Amino acid sequence: MTTPPTPPPQTPSPSLAGTGAFEELEKLVAAAKEDYLKAIGGNKAACTRVRHSMQAIKQQAQALREKILESRATTP
Repeated sequence: MTTPPTPPPQTPSPSLAGTGAFEELEKLVAAAKEDYLKAIGGNKAACTRVRHSMQAIKQQAQALREKILESRATTP
């Protein structure tokens, strides 16, 4: 049994292309990973840092979501 080919990556719409919002979200997640690993190991200070990082991730995700909805509304 063969697996279906992976679809090519989608290019961002012109209104989102220069924003870098998704890249910023990826950076925030990557930055939180080390503290997350420390937190699950029992480091309480790392738990606090992870919670703060997760709040920033949530805000960035919401901003990205709004930009996507905005571009969808303006696209014919």
